[in-house]
Amino acid sequence: MSPGSTHQPSSTPSHNLPAPRSSFVGREREREEVKRELAITRLLTLTGAGGSGKTRLALEVARDLIEAYPDGAWLVELAPLSEEALVPKAVAEALGVPERPAEPLTDTLAEVLRDRQLLLVLDNCEHLLEATAQLVDKLLDSCPRLRILATSREGLGVQGEIRWVVPLLSVPDSRRGSTVEELEGSESARLFLARARNRDSSFTFTPENAQAVARACTNLDGTPLAIELAAARVGTLSLEQISERLEGSLELLTRGGRTAVPRHRTLKGTLDWSYELLSEDEKKLFGRLSVFAGGWTLEAAEAVGRGGGVEEDDILDVLSGLVDKSLVVAESAKGGGVRYRMLEPSRHYAQEKLEEGGESKEVRRSHADFFLALAEDAEPRLRGPEDTEQLERLETEHDNMRAAISWALERGEAELALRLGGALGAFWHARGHSREGRKWLEEALAKDDRASLAARVKALKALFWLAFDHWDHDRAEAVAQEAMELSAGAEIDRSLAAYLRIMLAGPAWVRGDYERGKELLEESLTLSREVDDKVGVAEALFQLAGTTEGLGDTAGAKEICEEGIALCREVGYTYRLPDFLLSLGYHLILEGNYERGAALNEEAAALCREHGYKGHLNYALDNLGWAALLQDDHERARPSYAESLTLCKELGDKMNASESLDGLACISAAEGEALRAGRLFGAAEGLRETLREAVAFQHTPEEDAWREPYRATTRSLLGEASWEEALAQGHAMGLEKAIEYALSAE
Repeated sequence: MSPGSTHQPSSTPSHNLPAPRSSFVGREREREEVKRELAITRLLTLTGAGGSGKTRLALEVARDLIEAYPDGAWLVELAPLSEEALVPKAVAEALGVPERPAEPLTDTLAEVLRDRQLLLVLDNCEHLLEATAQLVDKLLDSCPRLRILATSREGLGVQGEIRWVVPLLSVPDSRRGSTVEELEGSESARLFLARARNRDSSFTFTPENAQAVARACTNLDGTPLAIELAAARVGTLSLEQISERLEGSLELLTRGGRTAVPRHRTLKGTLDWSYELLSEDEKKLFGRLSVFAGGWTLEAAEAVGRGGGVEEDDILDVLSGLVDKSLVVAESAKGGGVRYRMLEPSRHYAQEKLEEGGESKEVRRSHADFFLALAEDAEPRLRGPEDTEQLERLETEHDNMRAAISWALERGEAELALRLGGALGAFWHARGHSREGRKWLEEALAKDDRASLAARVKALKALFWLAFDHWDHDRAEAVAQEAMELSAGAEIDRSLAAYLRIMLAGPAWVRGDYERGKELLEESLTLSREVDDKVGVAEALFQLAGTTEGLGDTAGAKEICEEGIALCREVGYTYRLPDFLLSLGYHLILEGNYERGAALNEEAAALCREHGYKGHLNYALDNLGWAALLQDDHERARPSYAESLTLCKELGDKMNASESLDGLACISAAEGEALRAGRLFGAAEGLRETLREAVAFQHTPEEDAWREPYRATTRSLLGEASWEEALAQGHAMGLEKAIEYALSAE
C-alpha cells in the first residue's frame, strides 16, 4: 500500500529505502545523535561537504526508524532533477500521490499527508534550495505528524530547521608511526579496509602497510567517498603508490561504480557539482583560499582574497557563503574567534581552479606578503611578556609560513625567503623546530644573489642558533664569521653589533677558548648597556656564565646566573629565564644542595611547559632526574629521564640524551639489571663520541663521581667480557634506537 491510498496504517510500515549493498563502517555515535535530534525537531538537515557521507548516514538512520513511523519512511532523490518545478512531483512520485486536475501538487501533498505519521528523506537539496524550502515549509505547516530528514550542502533556511553537520571519519595520526591497533580504532582506516577487501579479499592491516594506510586516510581528511575511491585502487597500485599519488592530486580518485550517480563516480565530479552552484565571487574566493595551508583567519582571507571585483568588505559575506555550502569549514579557535580551513580534497580542487584562472602567482604573492608581515610583527614580541601568545600564533600559522617560504624559494625570491626565515628563527629555536628551520635557512642563503645586507645578516643570526642546537659548531662559527664580515663595512646599530659578538663567543667557549669568549662577551655587554638593551644584556650574561664556569670560577658563574634571573624577571624576558634557573639549579645540585637545585629546575620546567620551550625543557628534566637519583629516589628520577629522552628524540639532541641515558643506566644498575645498564652506559658514551666538539663537554669530577659506583656495580655483575660486549652493543645503537631501548619495558 502506498501513502497515496486510503489511510489504513499497516502493521508493517512501508518504505522505499534501498537495501544496503556494502557494510556501514563507524558512525555509531553519529547515528544515535541524529536519531535524538530527529526526536525533538520536525526538520533536521544533515549538512557537510560533498562525499562526507550525508546520504548514507541519512539512509542508515531512516532504516533504523522504519518501525517508529506507522506510515513508513520514504526517500526522495533530488540529485537528478534540474528544474525547481520538479521538486513536488518527485516527492509525489516517491509517495505514490497522484496529481489532481486543477489543483497545485503542493496542495495535494499537504492534504494527503495531513494525518500521516511518516519520515520523509529529502536527499541532495542544495541545487534546488528555493523550491525545496517552499515545499517543506508548506508540508510542515499542514502535516503535524510529518518529520523530514534532509541532506544538503547548505541548510534549507526554513523556520524550525536544525542543521547537523556530518563530521568526517576519524583518521589515524600519520605524523608518527601508526600501528595496526591504531588503524583498527580509526573509522577512516576501517572503511579503507572494508572497501579494499572488495577488491582483494586477502587484504589486511600489517605493520608494514600501516603507515601508508594512515597517510592515505589523513591526506583525504577522513572523507568517506574519497577513501572508498582510493581503496578501489588496491590490487592495481601498491599502498605506497596510492599514498604518494594522493598528495596534491585528485586524479587517482576517478573510479567509482558504473551504476553510481555520475558525480559520485569521482570525487572531482562531486566537487564539480558543488562548484557550479557558486556565485562568481564565491568561485573567485574559493580558488584564492586554496593557497592557505593549515587554515586561516578572516583577517588573512581579507588580505589574500580581495581583488578582481571582490572587495575586502565583501569577503566575510562571500566566505560565509562558502561555509554555508560546506566548501569551507569554520571552527572555534583558541582564545575565541573563528578559524577556517578546507578539506584537503577540496583544497586540491580549488588549486586547480586557481591555476585555470591565471591568478595563482598574484594570490600566492599576497599570501607570502601577509605571513611575512605577521612573522615580522611577532618577532620582537618574542623577547617580552607576550611571547607565549606570539609563539602560539606562529605555531598555528606554521603550515602557512612553510608554504610561503617554499613558494619564495621556488620563485627565486631571495629577499622574501631570507626575511621570513630570519623572522622565524627565534620561533623555530624555542619550539624545537631547529632541524626544519635550519633546512629552510640554508636553502634561502644558498639562493641569495640580490637580497639586501640586512636580510642576509638577520638570516645568519637565526641560522647560528639552529646550527648551535645541533652541536654543529663548525657551521655555527662560519655563520658568525660571515655575519661579522658582512657587517664590517656597513652602518649597523649597537644591539646588532653586540649580538654578533655573542655569536662569535659561542663557538669559542665551546672549544675551550674561554678567554676569547669572555673578551667577546664583555664587549657585547658594554655595547648593549650603552643602548640600554636589557634583553641583549641577558643574552650576553647567559653565555658569560658558561664561559666563567669554564675558567674555573664557579662562584662567579652562579653570581652571573642570579643577575640574569633578576634581569629577566625585571624586563619580562621569559625565554631566557629558564636557562638561568636550570643552570644555577644544576650548580647547586653539583654542590649537594639537591632540594634547592631541584626547586629551581622545577620552576624552569614549569615555565618551559607553560611557554612551549621544548629546547630548554629537556635540560631541566635531566637535571631533575639527577637531583632525584642522587637522593636514591628512583621513582621520581625515572619519569624525568624518560620525558627528557622523549624530547631529545624529537629534537635530535644527542648531548642531553647521553646524560639521561646515563641516569637510567644508573637506575638499572641499582636495581640489578646489569645487562641493560651496560648497554645504556655504552649508548651514552657512543652519543658523546659522535659530537664534534665533545672535548668541551667532559664530565666534571663531581659528575664522574655520580656515575662511577653504578658503573663499577655493573662491571662487577657482568664480568669484564660481558661488560665490554654490553658497552659495544650500546655504542652501536645511535640516538633513536638507544632512546627506544631506554624507554622499552625489556
